Amino acid sequence: MTRVEPERELVRRVLPFVPLVAVAAFGLGYAAGGSGAAWSALIGVAIVTANFVMFALSIAWAASISPTMIAIVALGGYLFRLMIFTAALVVLTKLSWFSPIALALTLVPATLALLIYEAKALSGRMQADLWAFAGDHS
Repeated sequence: MTRVEPERELVRRVLPFVPLVAVAAFGLGYAAGGSGAAWSALIGVAIVTANFVMFALSIAWAASISPTMIAIVALGGYLFRLMIFTAALVVLTKLSWFSPIALALTLVPATLALLIYEAKALSGRMQADLWAFAGDHS
């Protein structure tokens, strides 16, 4: 029996909503603060999406190896993504049109919505029960 990796399944479920969320964020950003805020909001959606996809795929890969690798990838991946996004924020704040407020006002609700969706999609199932490790024939 082949098990579907829960992280890859979540990516497949979430990605179809990204264009709708991106258009909504761009529109709200434009209405609230013009084109700079709109593009900043769109960057916020891109950051949340990239973070989610990178995390999900790296954890799916680590889960195919061992529980120890999951811990290493979860912590190391978090720190790596945090450094990349911090560097991106430093670069973006140098642009005259960039709005950190619009970015933050997009990041927070988009992240919360994603976490709620993920919790709902996996509710009632233990994450560890969904993984299969090398040599695991259950």
